[in-house]
Amino acid sequence: MNSNIKGIYGENIAAKELVKNGYFILDKNYHSMYGEIDIVAKKDCTVVFVEVKLRKNIKNGMPCEAVDLRKQRKIIKTAQEYIQRRNLTDCDFRFDVIEILAADKIMIRHIKNAFWE
Repeated sequence: MNSNIKGIYGENIAAKELVKNGYFILDKNYHSMYGEIDIVAKKDCTVVFVEVKLRKNIKNGMPCEAVDLRKQRKIIKTAQEYIQRRNLTDCDFRFDVIEILAADKIMIRHIKNAFWE
């Protein structure tokens, strides 16, 4: 499975999981000059910027470990632009990671407040 297909597959799984848990999907694959945010969702008055990481095994570590400080900074800068463009001044914000292990069966872990500004 190439990385684009794998990314779309993981993001679709994550979006379904979010919706199942009461989130509304605002955007998928939001791009800016700083980077990309996989999913922007909202639940109640909180806008959640979600990074999705899918792996078929853990031989190179857990999927969430791929969201290093450099990646976090890109997501934060992109989120700041998103907030400004959408004029989201009356919301709380959060950065989550959804990690997916897709081996024999699919295991999903939603890490809330995985990092912060």
